[in-house]
Amino acid sequence: MPQPTTQRRLILERRPQGIATNEDVVLREQPVGDLAEGQIMVRNHFFSVDPAIRDWMSERPSYLPPIRIGDPVRSTVIGEVVASRVSSLRPGQLVVGLGGWEEYSIAEAAYFSPVELQPGDQEQFYLSIYGAVGLTPYFGLIEVGKPQPGETVLVSAAAGAVGSLVGQIAKIKGCRAVGIAGSDEKCRWIVDELGFDAAINYRTGTDMVASIGRACPQGVDVYFDNVGGDILDATLLNLNKDARIVFCGAIASYNSTEPVPGPYNFWQILARSATIEGFLISDYLEQFPDGIAQIREWVEAGRLQFKEQIVDGLENTLDAFNLLFEGRNEGKLIVRVTS
Repeated sequence: MPQPTTQRRLILERRPQGIATNEDVVLREQPVGDLAEGQIMVRNHFFSVDPAIRDWMSERPSYLPPIRIGDPVRSTVIGEVVASRVSSLRPGQLVVGLGGWEEYSIAEAAYFSPVELQPGDQEQFYLSIYGAVGLTPYFGLIEVGKPQPGETVLVSAAAGAVGSLVGQIAKIKGCRAVGIAGSDEKCRWIVDELGFDAAINYRTGTDMVASIGRACPQGVDVYFDNVGGDILDATLLNLNKDARIVFCGAIASYNSTEPVPGPYNFWQILARSATIEGFLISDYLEQFPDGIAQIREWVEAGRLQFKEQIVDGLENTLDAFNLLFEGRNEGKLIVRVTS
């Protein structure tokens, strides 16, 4: 494959204040650039679209440094190696790793891993069910939440890519699964199709403390938190003794322009002898093969369902990204790069 000289990229022009706009993230035609020793060039086939990217656009401290102004927006990508200056990865190989919202990514080879498709696999599965989206609920719930048969597991953003899997894994582990979602349609989906025991529409409930109490009459033993904010506060008042909170995300505050108060009920951590633990999926890199093998077994046995929403076109990436903050995405959001 001939190496390109120019490409389209989505550049972080300025730090967003609130929802990211086309003035903040700008589509530009730029030179591709040259490879340094230890780098590869990847022709991106698919981008992952995740809430954490919004945090990387800001200057807030995070587990990765902020995206620099003038750089492409950072994202997990899957694609084909078109040039390489390392012996471990060769042109033609399919790889997944940390690239950007661009047609071609030049990056350190250490940021990428080869992908060997199994029968029935599609490439984008390694950005969803066999990627961080599948491994996050797997390790987060099992290793951090430590669910026991008969316990109640509550999960926020339960119709999202991660949350929908958390509830299903909770059921596999013999727990009662309750999800919080943003529409009656999403609530019906997680109960009727995914097997959750109950669902709460946070947009229609006026008293979340009471709504969680009704859905979790025996209290909450494990809360898998994807949103933070008021829902976390309401959950804190429904915890059982020795409850575990898995802190996975805080989408409720990613677009905030002012300091976020609370949680006001944090004292319940003491009152209930509860624990709250944050985790990064990168902490489990060495266990990825075992995690993927178990997830694959559940998928093939029909015990784990997943949904993807694929948007075509690099130029539509920002619109797709903002669906996450409007509650209008359905499952794992992925952009297919089309030229």
